[in-house]
Amino acid sequence: MTSGLSHSAWVDNRDEIILSVPTEFSFSQNLHYLSRASNECMFHIQNGRLYKAIPIGQDSQVVEIHAKNDQGLTVRFLSPSLPNEKVRTEVARYVRDWFDLDRDLVPFYELAAGDALLKQAVEKFYGLRTMGIPDLFEALSWGIIGQQINLTYAYTLKRRLVEAFGRRVEFEGETYWLFPTAEKIAGLSVTDLDGLRMTTKKCEYLIDVAQLIVEGKLSKELLWDGGDYQTAEKRLTSIRGIGPWTANYVLMRCLRMPSAFPIDDVGLHNAIKFLLGKEKKPTKAEIRELSKTWTNWESYATFYLWRFLY
Repeated sequence: MTSGLSHSAWVDNRDEIILSVPTEFSFSQNLHYLSRASNECMFHIQNGRLYKAIPIGQDSQVVEIHAKNDQGLTVRFLSPSLPNEKVRTEVARYVRDWFDLDRDLVPFYELAAGDALLKQAVEKFYGLRTMGIPDLFEALSWGIIGQQINLTYAYTLKRRLVEAFGRRVEFEGETYWLFPTAEKIAGLSVTDLDGLRMTTKKCEYLIDVAQLIVEGKLSKELLWDGGDYQTAEKRLTSIRGIGPWTANYVLMRCLRMPSAFPIDDVGLHNAIKFLLGKEKKPTKAEIRELSKTWTNWESYATFYLWRFLY
């Protein structure tokens, strides 16, 4: 085994890899979350199995992911030519990151057991993981696209972007899409994005972010370099078009920072309103009071509460 994954993290059978999973993991819960959007274009779900093209450098691997009784996550390579060990390791790392398999949720569940809001969430969605977006440009793009519009329309805009500028992989009659690279978008103008029917400002933000990534001025490594959540948040919000909501969404879904907290998120407000049986959404001050015991688990608390709505 290579590239930082321990021998216990996965079993390599060449045509498939079997990832070890924590006790606090439910594939069905995560699959149910992934299946909530009918217009998703980055993967397929069929008969309890997940199909996706995973980007590996300039190449990709189409895989099938399934689990038997949550005893392990089986990732089967569908290409007739088997990938080498380095590629298999990269795929294993990607899937572990995507499902956040290396996170110990026991402390979160212990915290939630004594919290009126979270207790209901973990009982209903036990085993759910914060499904990630491992690629920084994809995460930032999704955050920018989703600003101030409903989720259904956000998926429509994402599909338009992916199908216009992403890479298409055809396999056994199915089409798999890879998200556009930062290099691809960095070389475009706002006029090139006219067909997406997205606001001019969002088009500008996407191109600006892509250029920062291509120029080496923005990366996951640079965001982690400060060593803490506040520093990373400040670096992101210093970029035009990235406010606190987008920054925290990215830190939550891509950087996996447990303290990331999109406190202004409408979905979070509505979930709390629903669980408390209130007529009005909570104020930010009320949310801060409700969340004061969530320290270092704000991102997971938010994700679990979102599940009541999404």
